[in-house]
Amino acid sequence: MGRGVIVFIYYFLFSLGALLVIGSAIFFILMYRMREIKFWSTIKMLSGFLMGLLILWMTVPSLKYVITKDFDVVNGKCTIEISTSGRSADSTFNMLNTDEQFTFNEIPELDAYGKSIPYYCEVTVTKDRMWAMDYKIYDLMTGKLMDSHTGE
Repeated sequence: MGRGVIVFIYYFLFSLGALLVIGSAIFFILMYRMREIKFWSTIKMLSGFLMGLLILWMTVPSLKYVITKDFDVVNGKCTIEISTSGRSADSTFNMLNTDEQFTFNEIPELDAYGKSIPYYCEVTVTKDRMWAMDYKIYDLMTGKLMDSHTGE
């Protein structure tokens, strides 16, 4: 997934959260005005409202950075760990200089992975470090670009 796909997912989640919160609030107001408060309908709308709040809680802090495309590049020595679960696999970039971790849904095409194999990495993230956009992996000794996922 490239930067464009991550931004699309971000906007989709933000819109879904806003739609759930606004739709549930309107439904509650209509139920109250019509005096038709039913238990299961109230539980469903309350669940939708809480789910929307959770999604907004995840997306709103990064909103100004995604809109203005204001990203940081975290670079330095890193290790890459691969984890699999069923059919899915993801890679975790452990930045050794800053003790930060960034996770991507794809596995870089490298010869070796693990804690004992360091690379030089550049990871593009939002300023609040909540959304990782793309990465570049370089050989630590030669500086040669080994893998890149910039979405461009």
